[in-house]
Amino acid sequence: MKLFLTGFVQVFFVAINTYFLSKEFYIGVFICGTIISLIWSWNVKKVAFGTLRDRLFYSFGAGCGSLTGLIVSMLFFKL
Repeated sequence: MKLFLTGFVQVFFVAINTYFLSKEFYIGVFICGTIISLIWSWNVKKVAFGTLRDRLFYSFGAGCGSLTGLIVSMLFFKL
């Protein structure tokens, strides 16, 4: 579950950052970029030395985080 959540959170911010980049929302890009790098630094060791099962859970979390990040960022700009 931890790997799912870390994958989810990292790619959640990647999706949001991509949307912010397309809208030239500079503060959001900076904040998301910083958070992405911080999370990535924690995730590398967990996934690189994990089992195939660990990598699958991480990847599934990343896919879900990507979709959720897109939805949240679209809602943010609709406000």
